[in-house]
Amino acid sequence: MTTMDSKTLKQRTIQGVFWGAMNSGTTQILNLAFGIVLGRLLSPSEYGVVGVLTIFTAIASDLQSSGFTQSLVNLRNPEAKDYNAVFTFNVAVSAAMYAILFFSSPLIAQFFHLPCLVSVSRVVFLTFLIASLGIAHGGYMAKNMMNKEIAVIGFLALLTSGTTGVTLAFLGYGYWALAWQQVAYITVINIGRYYCVKQWRPSLTTALKPIRSMAPFAVNILITKIITTLSNNILTVIFGRLFPIHHVGNYSQAYKWDTMASSLVANTVGQVAQPVLYESTIDSGEERQRRVFRKMLRFTTFLSMPLMFGFALVSEEFILLTIDEKWAGCVPLLQVLCLSGAFLPLYTIYQNLVISRGKSHVFMWLSLSQIVMQLVVILVTYRYGMFAMVCIYSAMTVLWLIPWHHFARRMICYRWRDVAADVLPFTLAAGVVMTLTFFITRPIQSLPLLLVTRIALAALLYFVIMFLGKVDILQECLDYVKRKGQG
Repeated sequence: MTTMDSKTLKQRTIQGVFWGAMNSGTTQILNLAFGIVLGRLLSPSEYGVVGVLTIFTAIASDLQSSGFTQSLVNLRNPEAKDYNAVFTFNVAVSAAMYAILFFSSPLIAQFFHLPCLVSVSRVVFLTFLIASLGIAHGGYMAKNMMNKEIAVIGFLALLTSGTTGVTLAFLGYGYWALAWQQVAYITVINIGRYYCVKQWRPSLTTALKPIRSMAPFAVNILITKIITTLSNNILTVIFGRLFPIHHVGNYSQAYKWDTMASSLVANTVGQVAQPVLYESTIDSGEERQRRVFRKMLRFTTFLSMPLMFGFALVSEEFILLTIDEKWAGCVPLLQVLCLSGAFLPLYTIYQNLVISRGKSHVFMWLSLSQIVMQLVVILVTYRYGMFAMVCIYSAMTVLWLIPWHHFARRMICYRWRDVAADVLPFTLAAGVVMTLTFFITRPIQSLPLLLVTRIALAALLYFVIMFLGKVDILQECLDYVKRKGQG
């Protein structure tokens, strides 16, 4: 891949963000629709059965990719032998991991006191075995910023898997609907990747020299991904061990909706963050990368704060109206997760900065320190119940951005006053808007009217504040939409 000039990089970044937004937008719309239907058809206990397996599938997925996707993106000009080596390595590791987990399923079921997990886990674990066949293709598409194709594939995969899950749930298959939904999703993703990547075809090879050259970087990414997975799912495991399964279902439901909302922003910028930050420093160095980083961070904060604070504002109305009162127990958990979820997309920008600079060891140690801190706090506070643990976990998620900023400051001289200028205005504006909206709409008794009014009023107030403040990000978004409309 050749080095891009400034104009081309900017155009590709804008196009990538546009298709990232399209991908995230359609993804969350479909997830919303299917999530509502499944939430009505299934019980908290049925969600909890599959929810406790999330950490195993996630860690297995981390092990099979082993950080080589990011390694491929960081290569200046990856060749067919590089992709083939990654393909062979992933398939071999995934086959071994599936065998281990297949025979470990009785132990998993015993740990959670759920005998049904023996058969369910063996089906769910098929997802990462199937996924291994398309990881190298995913690296190729990320490296070449094939964001339009990624968006189309994601849409088709969600449509197919969501339909599969809803159909099985309607026919009374319970938690099996969620299990086969996951298998259908990754199968369609791989089919789409094979169709779109015509420039390279995989072949099993014994020439694994590229793996050895990528290994030092990739191993750090692997360890970091596993640590991050543990951090994101540690509460589900602890809740699954300590609390009744329907409580785990409530947390899984809250975590699912929070993740859907925050990933709408994170995935929009995440698809282009690493390749763009990497390209921005090839010839121009630190100054240009700092400008690109700051612009990405402002754009992310501009979207994330109103979206997540707003979701916290309407969580109760949303849950009661969409998936019924049987899920009322997840509302307080969702509200807390949304407040910290507003800051999760910022991690995407910081992490991709570190990766683009080749500092995978920094990525690893920061994530390792975070999970150690979380475990210590959880061990001290678990006796106070689920809600208290979620609150403390969420607070730590926000505060841990401080160490990330420390390393960003050292890498690109990104100062604290720069953070204040880039993040605080949008955070404060979103907080003020949601507070005003809450008090203005509090007299409304009808839940449907309250939901619609709060969304409309909050969106209008935020837009007016941004417009009157002559915020550059808003104007650039409006200009781009106008050009797309004319073109």
